[in-house]
Amino acid sequence: MASVSASHRHLVSASLGTLLMGCSALVALPSALAAQESADETGNAFRLSPIIVDAGVRIDDDAGSIVATELWTGGKVATSILDTPASVSVVTEKEIEARGADTVEDVLEYTSGIVSDYYGTDDRNDYYLVRGFQASTYRDGLNLGTMRGVREEPYAYERLEVVKGGNSTLFGTSDPGGTLNFVTKSPRFERFGELYGSYGTHEQAEIGFDFGDVIDPGETLAYRLVGKVKDGEREYDYSRDDEQFFLGALTWAPTAYTELTFTADYLKRDTTPNSGGYPLDREYDRDEFFGEPDFNDQDVERTTLSAAFRHEFEGGLKLRANLRYSDLDDGFGYVYVNDNAGRVGSLVDRYYFAGDSSSEEWIGNAIVQYDTSFGSIDSSTLAGVEFRDASNSSSSAYDPYTQIDVEDPSYSGAPTGYELKSDQETDYFTRSVFAQQNLSFSDRVVVTAGIRRDWLEIEKTDRSSGAAVETDGDFAETSYRAALTYKVSDEVSAYASYVESVAPPSIGSEPERGEQYEIGVKYQPAGVNALFTASIYDLTKNNVVVPVVLDNGVIERQTIGESNVRGFELEAKGELASNLGFAASYAYQESEFVRGAVRGVDVSGNEFATVPNHIASAWLTYAIPGEGMRGDLELGLGARYVGEYEYNAYNTGGTSPEQTYLDASLAYDFSEDTALQINVSNLLDEQYVVGRGTADYYNNGRTVTATLRRTW
Repeated sequence: MASVSASHRHLVSASLGTLLMGCSALVALPSALAAQESADETGNAFRLSPIIVDAGVRIDDDAGSIVATELWTGGKVATSILDTPASVSVVTEKEIEARGADTVEDVLEYTSGIVSDYYGTDDRNDYYLVRGFQASTYRDGLNLGTMRGVREEPYAYERLEVVKGGNSTLFGTSDPGGTLNFVTKSPRFERFGELYGSYGTHEQAEIGFDFGDVIDPGETLAYRLVGKVKDGEREYDYSRDDEQFFLGALTWAPTAYTELTFTADYLKRDTTPNSGGYPLDREYDRDEFFGEPDFNDQDVERTTLSAAFRHEFEGGLKLRANLRYSDLDDGFGYVYVNDNAGRVGSLVDRYYFAGDSSSEEWIGNAIVQYDTSFGSIDSSTLAGVEFRDASNSSSSAYDPYTQIDVEDPSYSGAPTGYELKSDQETDYFTRSVFAQQNLSFSDRVVVTAGIRRDWLEIEKTDRSSGAAVETDGDFAETSYRAALTYKVSDEVSAYASYVESVAPPSIGSEPERGEQYEIGVKYQPAGVNALFTASIYDLTKNNVVVPVVLDNGVIERQTIGESNVRGFELEAKGELASNLGFAASYAYQESEFVRGAVRGVDVSGNEFATVPNHIASAWLTYAIPGEGMRGDLELGLGARYVGEYEYNAYNTGGTSPEQTYLDASLAYDFSEDTALQINVSNLLDEQYVVGRGTADYYNNGRTVTATLRRTW
C-alpha cells in the first residue's frame, strides 16, 4: 500500500482518533461499514455510498459546530447521517458548551422525541425516555451495562449520539426506544487546549482543563488529558454536589492505516442523592428539605480502562478490535416523604432507603469488514464477535421512619439498626455473533440487511432471606434488521426500515422484544451547514417492564403484556452565514398499554407514565462581530415545551401541567482565545410538578453560571 505524508496521516488521525471503536453498533449503520476508495472514469476518488460519503465531505468539527453530518457510533470510519436509514440526533461539544449543559439530562433537553429529568430532585441517575421507552446506553459503541447506574460527566465526551428506535442487530440486547452513545474525547495530532473556571447558583464552583499534543518528532504519538473538579450544592437545604473527573489517553498511529488508542479515566462523586420529595397538599419552596441531613449521601467511584485498535489491509479489508474494563462502587442513603392525598394535619410519614452496590465488567469485540464492487453494485460485508462478562453485588434496606412536621420541620437523625431487604450477587455472561450486508445499486438505492445472535447466561445468588438461594437462566435470542435507502439527490435521501430489539431479561421472566417500522426523509442543502430530518414510526414492545412506585415509595419493575408508541419527529440544525445558528425540534407521540396488568390492575388502553403527546424546543444564537473596536458578542435564547403526561401507569395519579421554559446565554470574547460566558437556565424560574408518587418532585429552578475560558 502506498505510503502517505505525515500531514495526511495526521488529518486522518484527527478525524478518526476521537473515536474509540464500538461494538455491534457498527453492524447496522451503513456508513459505519466504511468502504474502500476507488476511482471513477475521470480518476476522481469516491467512496461507497452510503457506507462512506464523498471523499471530499467536510469532517465534523464537534468543538466548532452544532451541526453533525457524520455518525461515529461504533466505528472509527464516519457514517453519513444523510444516508443512515434511521432517525439520528447528535449533540456536539459546541452545543453542550453553548447551552452550559452540566448533566446528560441538560444535554438531551433540546433533542427531539426525548423527555428528561422527570424525577426532578432525585439525582441518583440520569433520567430520560426516548420515544416513550428507556434508552440503552453505550460508550464508544460498547454497552455501559452495569456501569449505567452512574451520572455520566458530559465534559468527558466530544458528542452524544442518539439513534432512535430499538436495534439489537446493531447493539445487542437493548431497549426499544433508542440508544445513546457517548463518544469519548481522544487524542488529536495537533497542539490544542482549554482551561476554564466557573461559578454559579447554589455555590457551584468548578475548574476544568482539556489539552493535548503530539509527543514524538515522527508525529506518531499523541496524548490528551481531561479533568474537572467541582464543589457545590444543590437547590435544597443540607445538600452537596462535589465531583472529580480525570481522563488520560494515548494514541499510536505509525501509518494512516494502523492506529492503537489507550484510555484511562476516573470519576468520583460525593453528593446528596435526593431532596426527599415534597408533600402532595400544596406547592413548596424548592429549598425546603423534608429528608434527614445526617442521612442523605451518595458516593460514586468508577475507574475505566479501554483500548481500541484498527488496521486497514489492501484490497478493502479492515480489522477493528476493542476492549474495556470498568470497576464501580456506588452507595447511597436518604429519607423521603411518603405522603397521601387524604392526609389531615401537618405531620407527614417518611421512609428511609439505602443501597450499596459494586460492579466489575469486561466487554470487547472484534470486527472484520470487506468492501468491493461488482460493476455498478458496491458491496460492504461486515461480521464480528462480541463478549461481555460482568458481575454485580447489591444490597438495599427500606422501612418506615419518623414523621416530620412540614410546618415546623425538626430532624430525627440517621436511622440505625436497619436490616437488609435485598442482598444479592449476579453474574452475566454474553457471547454474540453478528453480520450485515450492504448493497448499493448505481449510487442511488441501498439495501441493508443484518442479523445477530446473542447468548446470555445469568447466575444469581440471593441472600435476602438469610440463606443463600442460587438460580440461573440461559437465553438465546436472534434479532434482524432490514432497511432500504433511496438517494433522491445528493442533498435528499429517503428511507424505510424494520428493526428489532431484545432487552436484557431477568431470571424467571421472558426477554422484552420490540419491533419498529419507520420511514423518514433527510435534507442536507448544498452550500449550507444544516441538516433537516423528519420521520414517522410505529414501535411495539412485548413483555414490557415498567417502573411502579409501591405504597412504601420503593420503585419496582413489573412486567405487562404489550405496549405501543406511534409518532413523528422533526428536527433541524443549522449555521447560516457566520453569525446565526439554530436548533429546533418537534415530536408527537401517542403511547398505549395495549394489554397487560400492573400489580393485578388492568392497564389496557392506558397511556404511559411520563410520556407527553407533544415535545418541542428551539435554540437560536446570534453573533455580533466586534469589528476590531471590541470583542465579539454572541447571544443565545432557547425555549422548551413539554406537554402534559400521566404521572403513573394506572392513569389515576393525575396529569402534569404543560411545561414551558426559557433559557439564555451571553458570550463575550475579550480576545481571540479568552471569553466570558453567562448561561441562565429556566430564566423565568417556572416551577412544575414533573413527577409524582408518594411525594411531588419539581423541575430545577433558575440557575445562573458564569464561565471564564481560555483556549489555545
